[in-house]
Amino acid sequence: MASVLVRNLDERVVSRLKKRARQNDRSLQAELKIILERAAAADVADFRSLAARIRQKLAADRRR
Repeated sequence: MASVLVRNLDERVVSRLKKRARQNDRSLQAELKIILERAAAADVADFRSLAARIRQKLAADRRR
């Protein structure tokens, strides 16, 4: 399994990530792993398609 090192993160970002990890009863490393796995698994095309459908619905609602 690969390792990744992220440098120069803003302390506020690290603090928020640590808080999120505590809230989820996980270590910071486990929380970051889950965040990265979910981000990598997300299909951008699906999000764009969803955004387009939302825009169409909002435009149709405004015309009424």
